Amino acid sequence: MEKKIITIERQYGSGGSIIGKLVAEKLGVNYYNRRILEMTAEKCGLAPEHLERAEENAPTSFLYSLMLSANPARSLDDSLPLSDKVFLMESEIIRGIADTEESFVLVGRCGNYILEDRGCFSVYIYGSEEARIKRAVEEYGMEERKAENAIKKIDKRRETFYNVNTGKLWHHKEQYVLCINSSALSDELCAEIIVKAYKDYNSSQK
Repeated sequence: MEKKIITIERQYGSGGSIIGKLVAEKLGVNYYNRRILEMTAEKCGLAPEHLERAEENAPTSFLYSLMLSANPARSLDDSLPLSDKVFLMESEIIRGIADTEESFVLVGRCGNYILEDRGCFSVYIYGSEEARIKRAVEEYGMEERKAENAIKKIDKRRETFYNVNTGKLWHHKEQYVLCINSSALSDELCAEIIVKAYKDYNSSQK
């Protein structure tokens, strides 16, 4: 089965967003990351900043989310926490994009789980703590002490959001097609490796 959609999960400070953009540019396809949040905000009439705070908070119940998504008759207003609503609305938007675009790059937002039935080419980008702190300081403009705290805090939020919504473990590399240590390679080389692996995999399936 060809895997036309590329999904990327990434540790904070690993350069996943930058690498994802490079991959999309090299393939000539659309890139989605924060745009999904903005589309969700437009749909529910809230500011993106408001949803962003809820987006990676732990939902209260994976089973409740499954029940809601499986029952269209239920309303999103049924006392569902905002973090759960965000995930369900983003999932709907992501599937809608997959219905209209044959190929694109999606960073974060449990993409490999949401699009599992579409045969997505799933990537996990990680790096050493030292390299990620350095990137946060040099590229994101953080103080080193704050960068160290941000890496731990944001990774934990992403892990919890993923684990609760998917029932899988975010850091388990067995669930991804390709895992890359970006602290050992340049962003450009990481993107080139992803593109080559993506093309070679799909060629082998024909």
